[in-house]
Amino acid sequence: MSILLPILALLLAGGIAAYHRLSLAMWTGLSVALLALAWLAGGHPVAVAVCAVLLAAVAVPLLLTDFRRSRITAPLLDFYTKILPPLSSTERQMLESGTVGFEGELFSGRPQWQRLLDQPAPALTAEEQAFLDGPCEELCRMMNDWEATHVRADLPPEVWAFCKTHKFFGMIIPKEYGGLGFSALAHHKVIQKLASVSSLLSSTVGVPNSLGPGELLMHYGTQEQKDHYLPRLADGREIPCFGLTGPFAGSDATSIPDTGVVCTGQWNGAEVVGIRLNFEKRYITLAPVATLIGLAFRLYDPDKLLGDTEDLGISLALIPRDTPGMEIGRRHFPLNVPFQNGPIRGKDVFVPLSALIGGEEYAGKGWAMLVECLSIGRSITLPSTASGSSKAFAVVTGAYARIRKQFGLSIGRFEGVEEVLARMAGNAYAISALAEATAAAVTRGENPAVPSTIAKYHCTEMGRQVVSDAMDVHGGKGIILGPRNYLGRAWQGTPIGITVEGANIMTRSLMIFGQGAIRCHPWVLKEMQAAMIEDRGTRLREFDKVLFSHIGFAVSNAVRALWMGLTASRFGRAPGDAYTRRYYRKLNRYSAALALCADTSMLTLGGKLKFKEKLSGRLGDVLSQLYLASAMLKRYEDAGRPVSDRPLLAWAFHDAVHKIELALSGALRNFPVRPIGWALWVLVFPLGRRAQAPSDRLGRRAAALLMTPGDARDRLARGTFLTPCENNPAGRIDSYLPKVVLAEPVERKFLKALKGSDVENRPYEEQLAAGVERGWITEAEKAQLHELRTMTLDAITVDDFDPAELEAAGARPVPALPGAEPEAA
Repeated sequence: MSILLPILALLLAGGIAAYHRLSLAMWTGLSVALLALAWLAGGHPVAVAVCAVLLAAVAVPLLLTDFRRSRITAPLLDFYTKILPPLSSTERQMLESGTVGFEGELFSGRPQWQRLLDQPAPALTAEEQAFLDGPCEELCRMMNDWEATHVRADLPPEVWAFCKTHKFFGMIIPKEYGGLGFSALAHHKVIQKLASVSSLLSSTVGVPNSLGPGELLMHYGTQEQKDHYLPRLADGREIPCFGLTGPFAGSDATSIPDTGVVCTGQWNGAEVVGIRLNFEKRYITLAPVATLIGLAFRLYDPDKLLGDTEDLGISLALIPRDTPGMEIGRRHFPLNVPFQNGPIRGKDVFVPLSALIGGEEYAGKGWAMLVECLSIGRSITLPSTASGSSKAFAVVTGAYARIRKQFGLSIGRFEGVEEVLARMAGNAYAISALAEATAAAVTRGENPAVPSTIAKYHCTEMGRQVVSDAMDVHGGKGIILGPRNYLGRAWQGTPIGITVEGANIMTRSLMIFGQGAIRCHPWVLKEMQAAMIEDRGTRLREFDKVLFSHIGFAVSNAVRALWMGLTASRFGRAPGDAYTRRYYRKLNRYSAALALCADTSMLTLGGKLKFKEKLSGRLGDVLSQLYLASAMLKRYEDAGRPVSDRPLLAWAFHDAVHKIELALSGALRNFPVRPIGWALWVLVFPLGRRAQAPSDRLGRRAAALLMTPGDARDRLARGTFLTPCENNPAGRIDSYLPKVVLAEPVERKFLKALKGSDVENRPYEEQLAAGVERGWITEAEKAQLHELRTMTLDAITVDDFDPAELEAAGARPVPALPGAEPEAA
């Protein structure tokens, strides 16, 4: 008789129940059935009896609901209440803001992929597509980035006028208020296209359509405020800005020192109850040209004119530029990308209570308003900007690498350059998928608090890598500024996106996992809410239900992580085709691992977890890469599973899972409680780390897509401005690629005949003439090679200047006015 057989039966029942997340009653029934089978199969009776007693000791107390609540749940609730970290009102508002979309599935340990795949493929309306193909295309043609950034340090007047006339600043404003009423997807597509030609242009258009007066008014404004301001914002009569950041309140926006005091004062010749404001803000985009200033401040009511509360909290107001006491400072100069940006100050600025966004009803609710709207704006502007520039730079760099030759070979054929091109291709594919996924979420009506932080951080970070790689491939072409340089300003301005809308260091180490662990987790926020119910009986009942669901969830994830680690995720149901099914299975494994590590971290560290920023950052990386990989798979499915896209998908996916394992490895090796870190390692990596970075062979295929005309390359570039025209040198270079590829066989034939001949060292025109004369090439092929030389020269030529052209206007002597007296010595 076997002693091990009943033990194995009990373990098997537990494993099956945990893996498939069966109920407590079903686990008990399955355990009884398998123990009976073990006894019938020859299991030792004593071993069967001992296992049955152990099963009863665990199952019976848990199945007796009243006993469980009074003897088990009640003490745990008391302990939980003591260790539950206190939440400030701002933290609570942050955690409860927004909606949870598919990112919640990634925290579940068992993602329901059909929920992702059933989402409709993102699509523009006919009106939105017409705008993209019409006014947006025309605006890109008009834009001369060199003139704007070097000569004017501003958009040309005709560009400002065009933007106002065609309501680029009113894309998100509903049609009934004179705006375009576009979806978030259309907003994303417009910003993406503008960013591919000029980040100065995209930021100027993006800000009024992002967090600011327009967005806030639509959600919270009074009807009177909407009727007055929204039409004026839509057609550009009002240019908005929003003042949040100050010298002493940057990322810590809740510590705003700017104040507003409720009092009486004069307004339009009458004495009214209003607010006296004192503030100082900086880094405010569009402030130098703004006519309407949105302002965040802390509102106080010392005389109790509005009620019994003296400190009302953060509030938001709209202030016209010409209000007495308002001062718009001189311009900041952000890294040679001179979008309008500057400080604003106010000393004893008095405005009526009607200046509060939403009116008196929303006094003190400013932080909740900001948090609710911030995720929408953060989902669009910076991710879309990174997407537009990265996609354009990737395909143009591929064309340049094919055109530019060294040692008689296209530089893209060198393995070092090929490696960089592959990284550019994969990152551009990933950025595009992530930016579109978050925009599509907003279009569906979601308020994606966690995905917006993921998109902002990872799109700007990967975008920074794409620009850096493009500069490396272009070499001198990229560093010599001038009208022909399409990379230099992007390289200079890359840190801007890294620092704004929440600095990336803070976003990664605090926000992504800090919000995600509670907002996306299926049980943690519910436990916190249950523990705060006032009625003791209801509190105990709700906490009991959630707590044991959470325990079952944790056990399930431990089993799932171990099983999928042992089997390398080769088994289990998964969607997709024969090519992508393995990808979904891998993500199932890492989802279970994330949920397990997150639960363990929160249980063992409690409130201290928010101070463990390295651990939080690494777990945030896991969540981010899971979401990013999901977005890429959705993009692939929506595109109809194109075979030619597989090298891009594969490179980006393998890069993502490699980063997931690096992040998990770093988290577990440095886990604050070492024995728990070792135990987690066994569950998550039972066979060690296995994921590898994309292979050289895969990289070669991805790089080749950038250097070869084809549908995969066209899909990657879709939505960017690559029209060849005078103001778009990148578009011209990209347009040369098909002709360059067609000319290459002729060039090889010609160079082979030329080698060792008596005209080898003659000028190029003489070589071509000799080639025709000696029958090496035809007249048509001579014209083809002549055109190739012209295109190559255009691609590699850089600008030069007279020294006076580079001299700052401020360094030149100011001419004396006619009749003025000479200055005394």
